[in-house]
Amino acid sequence: GRGRRGYSSAGAAEFLHRSIVPTMHYQRSLPRLPVPKLEDTIMRYLNAQKPLLNDDQFRKTEELAHAFEKGVGRELHEQLVAQDNQNKHTSYITGPWFDMYLKAREPVVLNFNAFMSFNPDPKPEYNDQLTRATNMTVSAVRFMKTFRAGYLEPEVFHLNPEKSDTEIFKKIIRFVPSSVSWFGAYMVNAYPLDMSQYFRLFNSTRLPKPEKDELYTDEKAKHLLVLRNGNFYVFDVIDRDGNMLKPSEIQAHLKYILSDNSPAPAFPLGYLSSENRDTWASLRKNLLDNGNEEALQKVDSALFCLSLDDFPIKDFVHLSHTMLHGDGANRWYDKSFNLIITKDGTAGINFEHSWGDGVAVLRFQNEVFKDSTKSPAISPQSQPASVDSSKAVQKLDFKLNDALKAGITKAKQKFDATVESLSVNMIQFQEGGKDLLKQKKVSPDAVAQLAFQMAFLRQYDQTVATYESCSTAAFKHGRTETIRPASVHTKKCSEAFVKERSKHSTEELQKLIVECSKYHGRLTKEAAMGQGFDRHLFGLRYLALSKGLALPDFYQDQAYARLNHNIISTSTLVSPAVQLGGFGPVVSDGFGLGYQVQDDWIGCNVSSYPSRNGEEFLQCVYKSLEDIFNVLKGKKISS
Repeated sequence: GRGRRGYSSAGAAEFLHRSIVPTMHYQRSLPRLPVPKLEDTIMRYLNAQKPLLNDDQFRKTEELAHAFEKGVGRELHEQLVAQDNQNKHTSYITGPWFDMYLKAREPVVLNFNAFMSFNPDPKPEYNDQLTRATNMTVSAVRFMKTFRAGYLEPEVFHLNPEKSDTEIFKKIIRFVPSSVSWFGAYMVNAYPLDMSQYFRLFNSTRLPKPEKDELYTDEKAKHLLVLRNGNFYVFDVIDRDGNMLKPSEIQAHLKYILSDNSPAPAFPLGYLSSENRDTWASLRKNLLDNGNEEALQKVDSALFCLSLDDFPIKDFVHLSHTMLHGDGANRWYDKSFNLIITKDGTAGINFEHSWGDGVAVLRFQNEVFKDSTKSPAISPQSQPASVDSSKAVQKLDFKLNDALKAGITKAKQKFDATVESLSVNMIQFQEGGKDLLKQKKVSPDAVAQLAFQMAFLRQYDQTVATYESCSTAAFKHGRTETIRPASVHTKKCSEAFVKERSKHSTEELQKLIVECSKYHGRLTKEAAMGQGFDRHLFGLRYLALSKGLALPDFYQDQAYARLNHNIISTSTLVSPAVQLGGFGPVVSDGFGLGYQVQDDWIGCNVSSYPSRNGEEFLQCVYKSLEDIFNVLKGKKISS
């Protein structure tokens, strides 16, 4: 109710809610990410390699793996475990994983940044650009204030919500000391999740530096960065006392920016954040030396970046392109996130990936969606405050020399060429979803992944390295683990469906699907418990290199390189706030595949470059889903 939300003198809610359990209550007692046993890791690795290799190749890889396990791998593993025991405040993957992201020199846009687009506001008149931009900005500021005050509900995964997601449980657990609170939740089958990434949502950016970028956060900054038409604007959204500006004032400032008819800059600075990181690092140094320090400081320290686009969205493909990369001038890809709102009020988030994973962004997105639709700060009829926005809003001015102008021109050419070569395709499979699959006792995620394997086999006649990300946020400083959906089971099942239809009865095909489902379920559970093999092998390799050792033969195996060249890279999410999510391919001959299995439909959107045909791939996915559903329903299927 009203009394639980903090109201400032202006009467607008300053907080989303006031959790009786402090936000970080569980953080101290979260369990630590386990370092798997080396023999388990080698066994899991070989299981993932088996469907990708012929017998000779597999024998060679198996020999290298066992030699590694007995020799240098064992020594590295023992060192990793010892190091992990001396760093109980974190996880063994944290350092190496930040390093991996921050040392990467490819542009962040399309290679690392991902997007999630919001559902429209259920009240159509609230999808007006100014109304929605104001409401979402207010909700985002409320989220930030709620989080910093420790009032944000802790993120908890409830396996049995009737018992744990209750007022009585919260009232008891808040008195349990932080050092043991996790066990209290565990007793009622609730798993608190790591929230160490959340602080980087705000006032944060990734700074380009030679060889290794830096994450920068300045929590004292009170301003918002707004991009429109390639121009940069800032204004304070927090006052001296730490209170949020009145929503009507935020509305006035945004209206002022939306009606500013300054021409687009001839050399839009935004393109620089789409460059190769070393190139961008030297251009940034040039910017700083050329008298732009104050302006860049404003960009880097801003609460977040609000990008206002001057066009409406035509369809889902246009939506994906807009949220995944946009035009390059009206984005700052280094900010921890860009909140993008188009002319027709379509909204989305494009986020930089080094600082955090989908879970933190999704929680932010869910809260902002819920708050801005259920408790909107302004209505379409609201009048903006009569304030002098021309004084409050500062348009940033960048001083550019010839080298910088040339750098921007070149960045734009590269960006345009890359975007030109990127295709996005999507399908919606309407003949069933989660409900039917659960009724048939198979895992919905397993079926989606099986359909991808079947489709690739049908299209290209091979089984290739496939990646599915799985959060390990149930552990202190957990990040992600890889599920390897391509297995001997999916290969056998796919071959039965695609190549040897007539040989199998419907019952046999059903059995093969169930086998895939069981195995995928096991892999998923293992990954979520930190028992995959990818992060462990990555940690061992990182340790060897950081100790200046020669890279072990195991890692020089062609098969190891091929397994880590993920042609099918997949990620899934389902949320009431999110319409769709997506990302670019992680290799030039790959697919970037975002998908969601809803109650009665399945949606996929795929990105690809010219060497792969995403449209044809999705047609094969559709056919595969049709076949799988028909077999599960006991129907005969034709080839």
